[in-house]
Amino acid sequence: MSIESKLIALGLALPDVPKPVGNYRPAKRVGSLVFTSGQTARINGVRRYVGKVGREVSDEEAYLSARDAALNCLACAGWAAGGVDHIVQVVKVIGFVNCVDGYDKQPAAINGCSDLMERLFGEAGAHARSAIGVNALPSNVSVELEMVFEVA
Repeated sequence: MSIESKLIALGLALPDVPKPVGNYRPAKRVGSLVFTSGQTARINGVRRYVGKVGREVSDEEAYLSARDAALNCLACAGWAAGGVDHIVQVVKVIGFVNCVDGYDKQPAAINGCSDLMERLFGEAGAHARSAIGVNALPSNVSVELEMVFEVA
């Protein structure tokens, strides 16, 4: 089953590749690896789950924010690889959570990405990961992700 078919089965869709808001590319391929730029839950131009986790954004919304940011990373990786079905595996996830002081559930928020990758890729979706709490993110988004994929 293709990645896009699996997304449809989950009630999700691959978004358009986000347009960069600065002087960078959405993703860069180096050999068999694709590195994504930081992606957020801005789906097709609409920002979602804006604010600090632990204040304006709930734990559940932070999880969904990471899931949606992962969809954008997937779209960017597919763009760089010539299609999402060229993705062999997920190698690394770096997740940043815009959270209030004392918040310690960053790993649970970034599970929104990790759970989706394993649903889509099975064992090839298992990856190395960091989940980091930060004081602020651009446009006050709640989660930003960077991902590394191996591609064929």
